[in-house]
Amino acid sequence: MNADILVNRYRTFLLLVAGISCVFTIVELWLEEHTGDPPQLIPFVLCGIGAVAIAAVLFRPRRMTLKLLRIVMGVMLFGSLFGLFEHVEHNLEFAKEIRPNASFSVLLSDTLYGANPLLAPGILALAAVLAIAATYFHPVLQAPDKSN
Repeated sequence: MNADILVNRYRTFLLLVAGISCVFTIVELWLEEHTGDPPQLIPFVLCGIGAVAIAAVLFRPRRMTLKLLRIVMGVMLFGSLFGLFEHVEHNLEFAKEIRPNASFSVLLSDTLYGANPLLAPGILALAAVLAIAATYFHPVLQAPDKSN
């Protein structure tokens, strides 16, 4: 098998896994009723835009779609960090409310094991990293820009 064919299959696989992650994350968020307040809608929007950007690259791998995918995935990475912060903040607030006189170690434990799962927002980061990895040394980006 030609190395270029193999690399192209790996690229497609990475993009498919990232796209499926975005779609299934939307389903999971909906099933978990992750719609209480406006910040909870952010991952729906990020995953939706991410899935569209991934589909665009899968069906039309052009320089513009690849660069747009990288930008969207960068925003998804930032959104993942924001989600992590939100989960930690809400767990800590709840722990302080329940145990106002608790020590730091107890609050830390309650924050890490709270109702809001800390690593759940990481799925956005994982999908973003996989999609970005699929664009590295992409032949379309390596070719000279014909728009000049």
